[in-house]
Amino acid sequence: MKANNPFRRDVRWIRGVGVGSFLVAAASVVPLAQSQAAATHTVSPDLTIIQVVQDAQQNYPLIHVSEQELNAAIANIRLARTSYLPRLDGIVEVNRATRNNVFGTLLPQSILPSMSGPVIGTNNAGSVWGSATGLLVNWQPFDFGLRHAKVESVAAARDRANATVQRSQLEVSSAAADAFLTVLAAGQAQRAAQVAVDNWETLRKSIHALTTSELRPGADESRIEAEKAAANTQLALATEAVEMGEATLSKFLSKPDDITRHLNSAHLLGEVPLGAEDDGAFHPESTPVMSEQHAIVSQSASELRATDRSWVPQFNLEAAGYGRGTGAETDGQRLGGGNGLAPTVGNYAVDLNVTFGFLDFASIRAREASQASTLKAEQSREALVSRQLQEQFAQARAALRATRSIAKNTPIQTAAARTTLAQATARYKAGLTSIDDVAQAQRLVVQAEMDDSIARLNVWRAFLQLQSVRGDLQPFLQAAQ
Repeated sequence: MKANNPFRRDVRWIRGVGVGSFLVAAASVVPLAQSQAAATHTVSPDLTIIQVVQDAQQNYPLIHVSEQELNAAIANIRLARTSYLPRLDGIVEVNRATRNNVFGTLLPQSILPSMSGPVIGTNNAGSVWGSATGLLVNWQPFDFGLRHAKVESVAAARDRANATVQRSQLEVSSAAADAFLTVLAAGQAQRAAQVAVDNWETLRKSIHALTTSELRPGADESRIEAEKAAANTQLALATEAVEMGEATLSKFLSKPDDITRHLNSAHLLGEVPLGAEDDGAFHPESTPVMSEQHAIVSQSASELRATDRSWVPQFNLEAAGYGRGTGAETDGQRLGGGNGLAPTVGNYAVDLNVTFGFLDFASIRAREASQASTLKAEQSREALVSRQLQEQFAQARAALRATRSIAKNTPIQTAAARTTLAQATARYKAGLTSIDDVAQAQRLVVQAEMDDSIARLNVWRAFLQLQSVRGDLQPFLQAAQ
């Protein structure tokens, strides 16, 4: 077959067209796939109540404040324990000074430099070199429990800070979960209000047709217009509640833009939490609030013990080694050159000194009385907090039982209201009743639908409050998950 055979040319042309089409198709498919992947990537998953609570626990500033206060309290314990260690002080001094010394008494002060050596009867401006270096070790072998009491006091402060962290985490978690439920409830109210506006508009069109046909007076249509305007007002208020709830919820999110994500509400709107928590025993002492108050009482008691041990003798075991150098002689002569720049004369000393502030008794007794009153006040506050928690638990349990009963009743109420509306509408169209009955039935339907839409959320909120009072949100989070 010849090279320029028309059949072969057609095959090559067809093959070129096929390859080109394949390349064009591939080039068009790649951007499409990339755009679909990008579109898939930009779709954010629903925001769950578990994610909101976890985000708040990890990133809300109040918890960081409590954690840093706990770290400071732990560091204070290490600081208090350093009082058991001996103290070692060192000094090196080089000076150029005159040597005029006089007899006389000088009361303790921090202005005039001290001078050692005999009085040589001179009064001139001639100066000499002087030097000194030394070490002083100071240690308290025993202190009648004063240092231990101070360590116990700062340890109690550590326990209080730790309890504060737990309470802060509980409060922040509860507030974040409640904000999530609030936004959901406001959203349900907004949707119910929008449905009410749509229903009033449908009813208005129906009555408008009857009015146009002169089957009903024009006042009926005006009445429905007024009801629709009132429904629009309710819709505006519901929208405001949604926006305010979202503003509150966004402060618990590390990324405020996450508030634009859709809230996962299917489980919360479809079911109510189950469990035997209504009849469970309540132990206030196990809650973070009581733990914090108990730590405050322990801290006050530790501070009282430390104050009580303050009026005791102070025993200090000291040891010193030092050297002195001077360019002055005892007869008043001055040594030239670098004499005195080096400490050439050495000494050492060991002693045990005991100090006791006899007149500190009055001030220490006054501090003890003040601290004892503070301790009694904190103990009374602890009893008060226990009673308040008992009250809050009883109220939360009553609210949970009531909201469960309401959640069971609202579907019946909604169905009955819709039946009443249908009957009133049919009777109105037949001319057997006035527009007032229809309007009243429509308002009952709107109210019933709003109550039904948030009834299950109210059960979740009551359950959240009950677990918050208990001091453990895990049952709530597990049920919500």
